[in-house]
Order: sequence, then C-alpha cells, then structure tokens
Amino acid sequence: QVQLVESGGGLVQPGGSLRLSCTASGIMLSLYGINWYRQAPGKQRELVAHINNSGWTNYTAFVEGRFTISRDNAKNTVYLQMNGLKFEDTAVYLCNAYIIWGGGRDDYWGQGTQVTVSL
Repeated sequence: QVQLVESGGGLVQPGGSLRLSCTASGIMLSLYGINWYRQAPGKQRELVAHINNSGWTNYTAFVEGRFTISRDNAKNTVYLQMNGLKFEDTAVYLCNAYIIWGGGRDDYWGQGTQVTVSL
C-alpha cells in the first residue's frame, strides 16, 4: 500500500520559515517526480514547486527565490524549505508523486499539512 505523509506545517509569523517533509512508503520516491501543491480556503489548488527524478526543479513565480524543493532518496523523502513566508502562503500543502510509463501515469497524494502565516 502506497502512502505519502506530509509533516512540518504549523503556525509561523510573516517572514518566518518552515520545512515541509513528504515521506513515502510503498514506493521508491527516487523513481518519481514530485510536486508540492497548496490549496487555500475558497481557492483552487495551485502548483508550488516541482522536482523530477533527476533533481531538476522549477517553481511557480510567487515562490521563486523563497522556497526550495529538494529530495533525500536515502530517506525516501522530499522537502519544501519555505523562507520569507507571507500571509498569502497560508494554505494546506500537499505532496504529489507521479510516474509516467508506457501505459499511462500513476499519481499518489498525501493528506496535506496546514501552513498558517499569521501575527
């Protein structure tokens, strides 16, 4: 059974930092591309950052320069380091692992971790 578990969310003041983790069981994350998404109340889910299985990364413009996605294959974990947090970063952050193969694509999702930026 495949599970993705996010952790590391919490309450932080503007300008603060958090590091989110996405740890997998049942799959080898090193074979998967990983996306971090976020969803704020009343808003659509939006892509935040992506890392492919070769370590190539890209970011949505609103987090570029503030967030860093990385992976530790030995720990079967992907991280999202978030610095310079803003009120508008408040959301549930979700991890998505995907693999594309000849017959299609498999996706797995975690349950999410809440990030709240507030005074």
